[in-house]
Amino acid sequence: MSSIRPLIPLLIAAGILLGGNGLQGTLIALRGAQEGFSPSVIGMTGTAYFGGFLLGCIFITRIMNAVGYVRSFSALAAVASSATLLLVLVIDPVSWSIMRFVSGFCFAGLFTVMEAWMNSSVQNHDRARVLALYRIIDIGSVTGAQFLIPFFGADGFAIFAIMSIMITLSLVPVSLADRSNPPAPEHVKLDLARVWRISPLASIGCIAIGLTNSAFRTLSPVYAEQIGMSVTDVVTFVSIGIIGGAVIQYPLGHLSDKWDRRRILLVTTTCAMLAALAIVFLAGTRPLSNFVLVFIFGSFAMPLYSLSAAHANDRAGKGEFVLVNAALMMFYSFGAIGGPLIASFFMQSFGPRWLFVFCATVYAIFILIILYRMRARAAVPAGRRGPFTALLRTSTIFARLTRRHGGQGKNTPEE
Repeated sequence: MSSIRPLIPLLIAAGILLGGNGLQGTLIALRGAQEGFSPSVIGMTGTAYFGGFLLGCIFITRIMNAVGYVRSFSALAAVASSATLLLVLVIDPVSWSIMRFVSGFCFAGLFTVMEAWMNSSVQNHDRARVLALYRIIDIGSVTGAQFLIPFFGADGFAIFAIMSIMITLSLVPVSLADRSNPPAPEHVKLDLARVWRISPLASIGCIAIGLTNSAFRTLSPVYAEQIGMSVTDVVTFVSIGIIGGAVIQYPLGHLSDKWDRRRILLVTTTCAMLAALAIVFLAGTRPLSNFVLVFIFGSFAMPLYSLSAAHANDRAGKGEFVLVNAALMMFYSFGAIGGPLIASFFMQSFGPRWLFVFCATVYAIFILIILYRMRARAAVPAGRRGPFTALLRTSTIFARLTRRHGGQGKNTPEE
């Protein structure tokens, strides 16, 4: 434990930021609905966020090389905190989209700084524990922070001030932590064409998963609000979907280590599609039914990214682990930019349940692609498969944290 102690300030900062970021996504949807914003306007704010996130992932290492870890983190946190306050000071669709774009850029940079710092500081024998702590903090912070909304209310200034305070407070542990300020990480090489050739299935899968997961995270509060749920029920609905993905992810990963990952990917995608259709046709407006079905939906929808990445890494060559996962993160972001906008159009035109009709349609197309790829190429032999690792989509640096742990496999570089 003593070797992990220097990382505790970074983990605390991560918890604060993960909670604040998750809280902001839900609050934007709820407050936007209260202000009379249409689903398409709320979807546009989600698209803007993921657009900013994509650019942040690309440019943050240049900023870190120029000014270092602490200054990069401080500048981005200050801008993100200011953008949060501007959301409540200027309630306008265009302004909100701009502020969400800025927030996306800043949060991508903040997560990259923290994960690069942890990667440079953690010892190999501690990686498993650090990753486990990070994942627990992720789930606990994101779900727990949601319940600040019913406590403070979504209709006033207070909840936005709380979010701004959370982002600002993340500066404290970072500023007072280890002052070694290690060298900035090398710029992550992006070779999308190479990764597409390695695994077209994983590349397409990450785009599809970006479409659906971003749509769910941006618009599920709108769905819940429009079918008549209370604010407390709305945040419970969102949180249960996130928790579901955490509960079943490792059992699915374990099965994918034993069998052809594409079969597990096929079964998981099919279950996600059926769960989405069940919400459309069976959930009705009853909170309990929606809670049960969204838990099942999240259980199968959320692990799809990690399963796709594991399949791609099985086919990658030696030394390509970081390259592959950085490219898959970009593919995911491409899908995430379009997901909220497309899904919101269907919701506005046909009703709130079309969020899950959209998700089910994307899954159905992905199922056909999986079946085609299973016929086009033989399975990866069991001896060449690396162990499954659950990947967070916080930055392109996260894969480096896993490179000497479970995500390593036989093809991962010993950097």
